[in-house]
Amino acid sequence: MQPHIQTQSAKRTLTQEQIDFFHEEGYLYLEGFYNLDKEIKPIQYGIYQLIKLLIAKYDLPIEQLPFAPETFDDGYQALIKARRSFGGEIYDAVKQIPAFMRLVASEVHEDLLKQIRGTDMPAVAAGGYGIRIDNPNEAKFRAPWHQEYPAQFRSMDGIVYWAPLAEMTEDMGPVVMCPKSHKGGLVRVHTKDPKNPEKTGAYALILENEEQLVNSYEQIAPLSKPGDLFLMDFLTLHQSGLNSSKRSRWSMQSRLFNFRDPTGMKIKWAGGFAAGTDLKAIHPDLYID
Repeated sequence: MQPHIQTQSAKRTLTQEQIDFFHEEGYLYLEGFYNLDKEIKPIQYGIYQLIKLLIAKYDLPIEQLPFAPETFDDGYQALIKARRSFGGEIYDAVKQIPAFMRLVASEVHEDLLKQIRGTDMPAVAAGGYGIRIDNPNEAKFRAPWHQEYPAQFRSMDGIVYWAPLAEMTEDMGPVVMCPKSHKGGLVRVHTKDPKNPEKTGAYALILENEEQLVNSYEQIAPLSKPGDLFLMDFLTLHQSGLNSSKRSRWSMQSRLFNFRDPTGMKIKWAGGFAAGTDLKAIHPDLYID
């Protein structure tokens, strides 16, 4: 379901209507925001080259198609079929592709935060960026229902930037969001998932009264394609969809925040799991044992 999606073409400046929509709904979908040739294709090519490098490194009998943006991840499924840990090696490497790093800290990302948060001091959440690879029928690393702040901290005035690298289809499990849920404020979380004890870190956080909470809001899972961008408030409830397709779901995430936010200043812009922070020392009121 895709109700009231706000879109734009190649323009980088938001309209007041779009800014108001973000504050009201807790998210904004910008269709065709990125330049495919200059901003997206170099990242896809970097991923393609890393897959090629690992195939050669482990001397695997895998044939790759010539590079094309639509099939940039060709060879990856064969790679993880040969050994699942090869996927982890790719996952750690892709976030270090220079073209991706340039996009994370780009002026266009800064400008979006300045416009939406009305600040002159945007910041990039260190350790809060990466490229997710959600493999078919894998649940261990699937992000459950969550708000971004309890896992990331930095600032309450934060925004998640989520963008697909492959075209999203229903069976790939696009990101699911609850419009207006940011208005409900911070939700306490359990630090362990009893149903999935193998999950650790942010993946193990479970919202208090989760089922009742998320069912009290509308849920949307818009389809998207490379070049599109979703912006989400740090308090908007969202989760990863279940990928039941035959291709991994590739998506980029980065988090930017406002240095001037009072909550961020109070906690000294401390990071969350990725920064190795003692979460309960920062927010003892937020976590339930």
